[in-house]
Amino acid sequence: MATRRQILGYSALTAAAAAGLAVVGPRAAAADGARVPALVIGTGYGAAVSALRLAEAGIPVTMLEMGRLWSEPAEDGNVFCTITAPDRRSMWFRSRTEAPLATFLWLDVVNRDIEPYPGVLDRVDHGDMAVYVGRGVGGGSLVNGGMAVVPRRDYFGRVLPQVDADAMYDRYYPLAQTELRANTIDQGFHRDSDYYRFSRTAAAQAEAAGLKTAFVPGVYDFDYMRREEAGTAPESALGGELLYGNNHGKMSLPKTYLAKALGTGLVTIAARHEVRRIEQDADGDYLVTVEHKDDADEVIATKQIGARHLFLGAGSLGTTELLLRARDTGDLPDLDESIGQGWGPNGNVMTARANQVWAPTGVKQSTIPVMGIDDWDNEDARVFAEIAPLPAGIETWASLYLAITDNPERGHFTYDAAADRAVLHWSADQAEPGTAAAKSLFDRLNRAHGTSYRYDLFGGNRAFADDFCYHPLGGVVLGEATDDYGRLNGYERLYATDSSLIPGALGVNPLVTITALAERNLEAVIGADIA
Repeated sequence: MATRRQILGYSALTAAAAAGLAVVGPRAAAADGARVPALVIGTGYGAAVSALRLAEAGIPVTMLEMGRLWSEPAEDGNVFCTITAPDRRSMWFRSRTEAPLATFLWLDVVNRDIEPYPGVLDRVDHGDMAVYVGRGVGGGSLVNGGMAVVPRRDYFGRVLPQVDADAMYDRYYPLAQTELRANTIDQGFHRDSDYYRFSRTAAAQAEAAGLKTAFVPGVYDFDYMRREEAGTAPESALGGELLYGNNHGKMSLPKTYLAKALGTGLVTIAARHEVRRIEQDADGDYLVTVEHKDDADEVIATKQIGARHLFLGAGSLGTTELLLRARDTGDLPDLDESIGQGWGPNGNVMTARANQVWAPTGVKQSTIPVMGIDDWDNEDARVFAEIAPLPAGIETWASLYLAITDNPERGHFTYDAAADRAVLHWSADQAEPGTAAAKSLFDRLNRAHGTSYRYDLFGGNRAFADDFCYHPLGGVVLGEATDDYGRLNGYERLYATDSSLIPGALGVNPLVTITALAERNLEAVIGADIA
């Protein structure tokens, strides 16, 4: 249940959007020349935790977000558009959508021409790897599937050995799941609902092949979903909403951490504010150059905001790029040489199977995944595969999966001065260990059921898509580019607080780990550096 503080904060977001404002909270804190105690770049999971906990400690916070404030309904009465009817709200300054599924039955019927606009989903292309990221106040929480899965404890210990696992699993993971309002679908509802036939079919086939399945918690309000199916609430997950935002049932950050942070009265969020430069003044405070842009991507104003404490929560790509630019241009020359290293796509591989005609997946499909195939104990090919929806509005007989694999390959970023951007160095062959692991699992399923792969969905007549990811991790690795709590080596009062801290792979969806790690780090930082 939402707290009074969350209700106040979410009301402030909605009112600001309705008034056409880019700034929520005390406007002076985002003005040119402002000096603030704490500045947070980004509004995703780690950034939102940082803002809330700093504000609760009595510290005024300004947050800068390059995307829009998504609270004002468009002409159709909705803030976001659906997967099957995308419009300009869907993608970040594209003239055509670029959904993960490129075709259907080899036909170009998935993507649509759109008007360039600061839409909610971006696909950042880096040669052999493209990365999907959320754009807007709330970051990735606006566009992800919301699976709040805790990783295997032993694997977590391998990934982040310097972090006290007891504290994470006893305190910070439960705290994160509570604040995110994670819950698990009622198994009776899952068993009976037409909207989860796709999930039941895939789970039954996996179990018949000797594989384990598991229900996983998520941040969608499953009580709301019951009302959707009963026809007493507007359709959201059951109406094809997810990839390009969700209008009602999903507990994205603007409804949880960010609402609660704004409710303190100490947080200002400035949307369409893109950070271009970070440097220091003579007193050691951080000077951040920001471009305030309009919806045509034209610069309205260039600002400089000073901060005593600077927290980078712009995500694996954004935080890494800002720090690489600052180091390699000489603005912050003492940043660690390891910045840019340890990047990975969380072993993401997408595939689909063609079921037999007696195993339909359903015309109606919820967009929220709630189950996974757990083959992580298979040491030769560790895979956790989300059972994903394919809400096409027709019967497809297709089972779609997002596999998370234990791929040891890592990429790295360098700064391209001519283009003024970070460039990812990742080759197609680095995806092969993850694809081989996924193929091993789904070959077993196909053999058990006499089924085959779908080759018509990803372009290029291929069964596996390993050239894009949803879960970018690393670039500013904890304990390498930072100390054990996210403090950047070489500088005081400068912190990374997002997915860039996690080195490349986690074994499950990372959102709850990013949140829990930020809770752990901020508790230590506030106690030692600020309070």
